[in-house]
Amino acid sequence: MAKELNKEFFENLRLCIDENNKDVASDLLKEMHPADIAEFFEEIDIEDAKFLFLLLDHETAADVLVEIQEEERQNLLAIIPTEILAEKLIGQMDSDDAADILGDLDEQRTDEIISHIKDLEQAGDIVDLLNYDEDTAGGLMAKELVSINENLTVKQALGEMRDQAEDIDEIYYLYVVDDNNILKGTVALKDLLFSSTNKKISSIVDPDVISVKTETDGEEVAKIMEKYDLVAVPVVDGIGRLMGRITIDDVVDVIREEAEEDYQLMSGITQDVDFSDNVIRQSRSRIPWLLIGMLGGIAGSLILGIYEEDIEKYAVLALFLPLIVATGGNAGVQSSAIVVQGLASGDIDLHSMSRKLFKEFKVGLVNGLVCASLIFLYNLIFSDNFALTLTVSISLFSVVVFATVFGTFIPLFLNKIKIDPAIATGPFITTSNDIIGIFIYLMIARGIFAYFV
Repeated sequence: MAKELNKEFFENLRLCIDENNKDVASDLLKEMHPADIAEFFEEIDIEDAKFLFLLLDHETAADVLVEIQEEERQNLLAIIPTEILAEKLIGQMDSDDAADILGDLDEQRTDEIISHIKDLEQAGDIVDLLNYDEDTAGGLMAKELVSINENLTVKQALGEMRDQAEDIDEIYYLYVVDDNNILKGTVALKDLLFSSTNKKISSIVDPDVISVKTETDGEEVAKIMEKYDLVAVPVVDGIGRLMGRITIDDVVDVIREEAEEDYQLMSGITQDVDFSDNVIRQSRSRIPWLLIGMLGGIAGSLILGIYEEDIEKYAVLALFLPLIVATGGNAGVQSSAIVVQGLASGDIDLHSMSRKLFKEFKVGLVNGLVCASLIFLYNLIFSDNFALTLTVSISLFSVVVFATVFGTFIPLFLNKIKIDPAIATGPFITTSNDIIGIFIYLMIARGIFAYFV
């Protein structure tokens, strides 16, 4: 059971750092989970983190390095001697985690660390993984897996499995290959244990195995694993040779990163940034959509300028301008958010774009009718200007319908031309609907007031 870490515990740990008390600090660290150690490292300066890090055993140190935030990890790696990194860290990690960490370092530092790894097979695996794009199945996969030849007997396969499984944390499937390492299928551990020891593996293999290629996009891998409820998926090259496997924990990281990226895009942030990033990087990531929003505001003011005489003549129109703009913006964001979510989960098929647009059009009609009816009743009760009542109601209905369809079409269109549809949600839709909403409102107002007044 993990020890409850309270304020007194961390004060004692800080005291050990101040007094350079390695023995007590080492004992305290043994009571902590690697994730808690990583979190503590982010709260202390880099030299203190180095002091504690060098007290950790090899396995814990490797786990801590995986858990720590990227910026703090790079700072820590920069001051740890190369020999220690190779022996204490990289040599203890799964190949995919090691490749992820080394991939963030410069090429010279990476080469130095790899040259000090004593296990040449693991060093070769890491070098292989570094050659893949980190966002593909090849970049996500780990080389550690259990593969058995289809020509082995069950007895031979059990011995082979014991030899290969020594350095593997979790065994989900036994992958069956031929003499050329071509993936032939999987064998369930239960089938292996309960089959006759003289039976050939080829007679109990399940050939219906779902695999992905090394170049498959990481997000697509996540969708495949979710669709088929897989905890691990094998990775093959172009001719079907078994190259590695991707486990569910790697996919969870992909899903989280994609969700964070989409959320930032929907908020008008164009780069991947964290709270810990400096002011310049954060400002640079936000300013593009702020400038686009400014241009949208200028466009809106130009439209107001076109209808300046109407607004001066019927000043009461200005009272409902915020209502029209806000409601249209909300309707558009709602539609685009649902579409982006559907595209991300694979629930929306691009071949059914017209059907999706028609469905959202009907939703827009219902929502627009409800909103327009309510505002119509409100103005009937509290306003004696029927032209204004009619103008606001018709405008609100039109803007909601348009914004709903527009908010559906834009992410579908962007996805079709291979642009992340998440960018269509938030500032883009809001700014566009503001401009068009103002135009629709004032255009309808001019026609109705000219008729009634």
